[in-house]
Amino acid sequence: MAALVDLPKKYKAAVYDKPGFISTKIEELDMPEPGPGEVLINLSHSGVCHSDMGIMTQSWKHMPFPTQAGQVGGHEGVGKIVKMGPATDNSTVGVGDRVGIKWMAGICETCDACRVGLDASCVKGKVSGYYTPGTFQQYVLAPANYLTPIPEGLDSAAAAPMLCAGVTVYSALRKSNTQSGNFVVILGAGGGLGHLGTQFASRGMALRVIGIDHSSKKDLVLESGAEHFIPIDGTDDVAGAVKELTGGLGAHAVIVLTSNNKAYASSINLLRHGGTVVCIGVPEGDPIPIQATPAQLIMSAITIVGVAVGTRKDAIDTLDFAARGVVKTHYRVEKLDKLTDVFREMDEQKMQGRVVIDLS
Repeated sequence: MAALVDLPKKYKAAVYDKPGFISTKIEELDMPEPGPGEVLINLSHSGVCHSDMGIMTQSWKHMPFPTQAGQVGGHEGVGKIVKMGPATDNSTVGVGDRVGIKWMAGICETCDACRVGLDASCVKGKVSGYYTPGTFQQYVLAPANYLTPIPEGLDSAAAAPMLCAGVTVYSALRKSNTQSGNFVVILGAGGGLGHLGTQFASRGMALRVIGIDHSSKKDLVLESGAEHFIPIDGTDDVAGAVKELTGGLGAHAVIVLTSNNKAYASSINLLRHGGTVVCIGVPEGDPIPIQATPAQLIMSAITIVGVAVGTRKDAIDTLDFAARGVVKTHYRVEKLDKLTDVFREMDEQKMQGRVVIDLS
């Protein structure tokens, strides 16, 4: 097994020490050895996603098992391969390559979901940061066949959020049934996913974006390319405001990025006939159905589609957009010991854009 450098015996990781609460703890872990088909990666950066908080606080009631104490979270990791495990001779990656780890750390590639390109629905998929060691650590094991190459010239910190936030909104827009010139409403347009989705839609796909979020995020949303901004605070009739901006018809698509159930409840009413709601944000707590009557769906020919993350091809396309400068992450960098504070800021809905953890 080839190794890039002499590796330390111990390294730093942030673990969820009190699952159910916003709390992380820095621990030293033993250096792992890559098994068959695996590589060892020295991570330099990891994005922080709202999904990480859902797993840490156990607020996602749909998850099959409780989060374990000691779980290393994170699923937007970027680093260099430092060691190859057995049976990786035919891999497309090698020692020294810069690669990314996504929400799905690995898939089986043989189930029906995998065969049709629905990676996130793999029945044997390994979720990074949930019963699989995640990316809030300096070293991590990963399947050699499911890594995402990071383009040369793209900064590692800027690349990290693209591996979940970026690829997810890119995939969502592709499935929104929109064409250039169409109106798309982005609910949560100033968040980590939202500001990227706004850029993909407006700059990469020539869509007319109506961004909806808290008034404090107006500047970021408009700078990201939104044609219009509707503040969720202080707007009594959001549906009416959308209709007014779209000639009385409504949007062609609504992308729901927020985890707020009220956003889902309002989404149908923002659409015109033939419109599509794309569901991304996972509400916390007990599941609440989207409020849509059969008559609404039938008479207005409404489509509702769910998107978790994209495919490997979507990830490569997303990083290409970023490498070409079409999409840029609005982010700040923090150290690993600030992770709990970052989650608190996220919980208080004060965060604009994204936070990336420097793991050096």
